[in-house]
Amino acid sequence: MSRLKMLPAQPEDPAVAAMFDEVRARGVRPPNLYRVIGHAPEMLRAWLDFAWPLRLNAKTSRRIRELLILRGAQVSGANYEWVHHTKMALAAGVSQAQIDALADWEGSDLFDAEEKAVLRLAQEVTAGPAASAEAIDGLKKVGFDEAAIVELTLTASFYVCVARFLLSMDVELEDDDRA
Repeated sequence: MSRLKMLPAQPEDPAVAAMFDEVRARGVRPPNLYRVIGHAPEMLRAWLDFAWPLRLNAKTSRRIRELLILRGAQVSGANYEWVHHTKMALAAGVSQAQIDALADWEGSDLFDAEEKAVLRLAQEVTAGPAASAEAIDGLKKVGFDEAAIVELTLTASFYVCVARFLLSMDVELEDDDRA
């Protein structure tokens, strides 16, 4: 059970209700994560303003970013994040075989050099304290430019925050995701 009570799907606070409506307008039911963060409406606003551009406005491929997010969730032990992003990864073109091989990505032939460079970034950022110079150089060597490196590193860093919050608050999976 979550350590904080989840707000109802239709919260009384008009500011939170409006933010939940924004999320619904994007075709997404407000997840339990947002129903916990919503206790601090200004923090939910900041979260949405950072999370959604990372998801929708990044120039790097959604597929590669979902691999990065999944590896971070795996390293963090954030099951909630893993369950949500497995669906997103599959929709973005990541294969189930790749998802199954993420724990041993370094030794797997299912990942190309670009994917391995991104997975190394995810691994190092998530395990902390930071990505090494070698990891950043590895991204450059496979063709990522400065903007892409910023996007990928911000994405990896943001999802460390997501995992830490989920685990700290013990946010429960939505009922339909528990299976």
